[in-house]
Amino acid sequence: MYDKITRAIRVTVKPTFLEDQSSPDENYYVWAYRVRIENQGGETVQLRDRYWRITDGFGRVQEVRGPGVVGEQPVLRPGERFEYTSGTPLPTPSGIMLGTYRMETQAGESFDVEIPPFSLDSPHQPVRLN
Repeated sequence: MYDKITRAIRVTVKPTFLEDQSSPDENYYVWAYRVRIENQGGETVQLRDRYWRITDGFGRVQEVRGPGVVGEQPVLRPGERFEYTSGTPLPTPSGIMLGTYRMETQAGESFDVEIPPFSLDSPHQPVRLN
């Protein structure tokens, strides 16, 4: 589990390698990641946009931007949380993801909440000895 708090918004991520959806012989590896967003602050916020930076094992970067998450722009009152599952494929057996959620208060103030960097690891990653 990976965890980060920004301005009283806690983001927790748990990645899982999906062996049954991956094809290592074809350089195709798939992960699911479960995200929990908790409002631990005193103001109501709405998740407006997402930004992901996905880096594969060769250092190639893909950026993903868009409104909301999984088709929703959840409103989180103090003490509430929102959870969703999404996924990503890579052409390498490992990688890393990180990003931000753009939140907006009821007063119209926008701020970014950090998504903790998390590792995408599979059992197909070659082991290197020093």
